[in-house]
Amino acid sequence: MTTLLATIRKELIELRRDRAGFLVLLVMPMALVLIVSLVQDNVMRATGETPIRVLLVDLDNGFLGRAVEKHLRLDGGLELIRKQGDREISEEAARKAVVDGDFRFRILIAPGTGAALRERVRRRAEESFVPASNPAEPDAPATVPGLILQFDPAVQGAFRTAVVNSLQRVLLGIELREKGAALSDTIERMMRQGAGGGIPLLPGGGTTKRPPPIRFELDTETVLTLKEAPDSGGRSPRRPTAAQQNVPAWALFGMFFIVVPVSGAFIRERQSGTFRRLMTMPISLAGLLAGKVIAYVLVCSAQFVLMAAIGSFALPLLGTSGLVVGPDWPLVGIVALSAALAATGYGIMVGVLARSYEQASVFGAVSIVIAAALGGVMIPVYVMPRYMQAVSVVSPLAWGLNAFQDVFVREGTLRTVGPNLARLILFSLATLSVAWWSLRRRSEGE
Repeated sequence: MTTLLATIRKELIELRRDRAGFLVLLVMPMALVLIVSLVQDNVMRATGETPIRVLLVDLDNGFLGRAVEKHLRLDGGLELIRKQGDREISEEAARKAVVDGDFRFRILIAPGTGAALRERVRRRAEESFVPASNPAEPDAPATVPGLILQFDPAVQGAFRTAVVNSLQRVLLGIELREKGAALSDTIERMMRQGAGGGIPLLPGGGTTKRPPPIRFELDTETVLTLKEAPDSGGRSPRRPTAAQQNVPAWALFGMFFIVVPVSGAFIRERQSGTFRRLMTMPISLAGLLAGKVIAYVLVCSAQFVLMAAIGSFALPLLGTSGLVVGPDWPLVGIVALSAALAATGYGIMVGVLARSYEQASVFGAVSIVIAAALGGVMIPVYVMPRYMQAVSVVSPLAWGLNAFQDVFVREGTLRTVGPNLARLILFSLATLSVAWWSLRRRSEGE
């Protein structure tokens, strides 16, 4: 019993001496619970309870746009944004907002849609009353432009379906109301015409003239349609699949998780005295770091190639859609290399700054999980609460995932993925600079 108590006391003393490591063990899991809970808080509500923000471009400027806005506000599924500042948002500004990722959906009402809808409904109401003896062929009704829902092609199917269903319910309600009003007007007009021709409208009428037999045919064909169109800024977008979403996301997660072995190797070198002996050799500190960077970048690159191969070849064998790289593989390789540099730089920085293996392993692993949650690896960024979306821009995994989605889904070019590539490379340079400065200061102090 005494031995057991002594062992417990020794472990607690060691934890007390490593105060930073003890704080990491306590604080990082708490931060993980907080961040992931906040990120996931909006997921279920994003498909039904919390409104999804949608741009509305009303080029018709008639009753239809006002009716759509009114019914959507009552429905609560979508939050319509019609103005940019004090002015109605233009079609070009709305397109740019979707391409830039500020919004994921925009609704376009073409000019003349409301008038065409009422005209077609009126003619169909008149054609619903067909003479029983000699039915006439209905005239070709005027076409209705309908509504267009344009969306970011990277939006996952469940959220796109939620928006489409909300809009279709609203459009069906508007159409039924217009059909009811047109049918009521037609019946009233026919009754007035019948009264003028001697048709008895009340019992005891003095006329013997009988109206011709009329048959009513209910019109069930939809008039007001909704067209879906992916929008990627003039490029030819692909429909996103599960592989295009998940393979790059989890490949990034695996690449950044190299922080654990990289930081662990640094700490073991320091504890065993290997790093001090390396510094006595004829090699500069920058050369030593460069060797480590190249080695681990090769590991990360091999890891990505393996994940891409599984997505391209193994997933189709299991009956699901596979990852299609196509002719964009050089650009995919550039993005993967930039992400590998960022992951390696972060791992080296954590290994240099951490004082113990416990600090490095816990801080490194949990920080990557937090960055993955913020970056959209686990949950799409656009369904997070707005304040979490604002925070997500600091995650390097978000930069890498956006770049991969630009290539795989939006048919992006080097110019379109350039900003995210620049962020990844600058992040790598910044983390390596911190590691180099810390190592140099430590070696000069010794």
